[in-house]
Amino acid sequence: MNLNAVKNYLPKPLRAALKQYFRLGTYPHWKSIVKNDKTVWKSALASAKSGKKVLIGTCIGAHRVGNIIESTLAAALTLRGVEAHALLCDSMLPACSEAQYAKTKNMSDFVTGGTRKTGYCTGCFSYAAQMYKDLGITLHRFSELVTPEEKHEAEKIAATVPFKDIPTYKYKDIVVGEDAMASAIRFYCTGDLEGQESAEPVLRRYFYGALLTMFAVERLFKKYTFESMVSFHGVYVPNGVLGEVARKRNVRVVNWGTAYRKKRFEFSHHDTYHRMMLVEPVSNWKDMPWNDDLENKTMAYLKSREVGTRDWQQFHENVDLSLEYAVRELNIDFAKPTIGLLPNVVWDAQIVYPSNAFKNLIEWTIKTIEYFRKRPDLQLVIRVHPAEIKCHTTTRQPLLAEIQKHFPTIPKNVFVIPADSRISTYTVMQQCNAILIYGTKTGVEMAARGIPIIIAGEAWIRNKGLTMDASSPEEYFSILDKLPLKKGMDTEQLRLARKYAYHFFYRRGVYLPFLDISKDSISFRLGIKRISELSQGKSIGLDVLCDGILYGKEFIYPAELNLEPDDH
Repeated sequence: MNLNAVKNYLPKPLRAALKQYFRLGTYPHWKSIVKNDKTVWKSALASAKSGKKVLIGTCIGAHRVGNIIESTLAAALTLRGVEAHALLCDSMLPACSEAQYAKTKNMSDFVTGGTRKTGYCTGCFSYAAQMYKDLGITLHRFSELVTPEEKHEAEKIAATVPFKDIPTYKYKDIVVGEDAMASAIRFYCTGDLEGQESAEPVLRRYFYGALLTMFAVERLFKKYTFESMVSFHGVYVPNGVLGEVARKRNVRVVNWGTAYRKKRFEFSHHDTYHRMMLVEPVSNWKDMPWNDDLENKTMAYLKSREVGTRDWQQFHENVDLSLEYAVRELNIDFAKPTIGLLPNVVWDAQIVYPSNAFKNLIEWTIKTIEYFRKRPDLQLVIRVHPAEIKCHTTTRQPLLAEIQKHFPTIPKNVFVIPADSRISTYTVMQQCNAILIYGTKTGVEMAARGIPIIIAGEAWIRNKGLTMDASSPEEYFSILDKLPLKKGMDTEQLRLARKYAYHFFYRRGVYLPFLDISKDSISFRLGIKRISELSQGKSIGLDVLCDGILYGKEFIYPAELNLEPDDH
């Protein structure tokens, strides 16, 4: 009898618990790490009682990356005299960002009982709670922070606010509905909720969870005075709502996510890095020292991006870098003026960006194709993002299907490269006169390669003086009317674009040498044996993060000092 057959004989709750146990078993074993430095840690905890307070807003115990990074930050801050507090949901929320439609076997159970009834909560709280207990960190539970009256009020609001008004709903001065909507979109992995099974009850369930989060965090901030709050991503329920409340209550917000390069992480002040990278001051990078060595280092890394060998997550498998392969597969003549279009994944981080020229990525794509249908003098090449299928969350709204829905016959001068194609994005885009982007980070790379970039959405290279940025359809199409461009980027623009690429990939990605990629490539392993390895002065990157969390300093790693190995 094989293992799968044995599992089928086990009761469903036990199977779920075992699955969660083995998944969460990859978390840091803080008890043994602390044991090796027992005196040091006991002294640090005692000293921290009189220090500043920082909230570690992990919230979701089953989120491996969040718990590994944030428990490490809690330990590091404690060693620096900070009283760290952690916040976790203890199965109280009716829905959270851990849930996904594709992994929900019974939608009626999710609609009526949420994450608890569908097994997402199994083991979520207990292991993470034990982790913080082993560290001796003060832990707050959601259920202890919400009164029965508040729970009733949240339930009533979630049931009675008109469906169409939920995405823009505010409770007094707190934005609540936006993260509920973003969470529902993430749940379905689609760009909107139209036509989705049980869309309204699912959105209302996330809305209810957002309101409960708001009440819980409001009470926590009234009881304690926190210097700052650290939370993964800064979007969705509950983490996005946590940030909304913190900002309104004058608690400094720090959000973070994983960077491209191995062992690197991006941190931002005030709001999710999805927004803050758009408005980062150019003074952070424009006047930094620059030389041929840094430029060569930058371009060598960008070259590696073609196959992703230096990155912790790779979207390129068996890619063919030859131009001949692309020409043959597309049946295209690059001697004709060609424009590239690089979309991102339709559903990812669907939050409000005031500067967007279009309602969403799909509208932008369709309107752009309509424009090029009337421009037979130009060719448009659309490269569907490989992450649609080569990611831990597969999209349920493929861009190619949306294009075919609007264009049963795709215009002859429009070429679409599917998500699973072996054609190299980089090889094709380097044949282009200009590249159109919405929110993809690839704009940073392509600008550094000297290709003019036109932006219609929230791409991070926007507002840097390096690209043509559109904030309305009229402005966007006015730029397109100038295509093909008669000249590319000038020498100074190219130098600045490469500077920004270096800043983005080497300085904004803070290096933490003690974190290795896990075997499943979707999380990390903490490579320390003693808690004192997280003390001040042991890791430049960790010092940068702690100084940012405590004092509001910029999260910029001094990569130009060559303090890290180049990850070949």
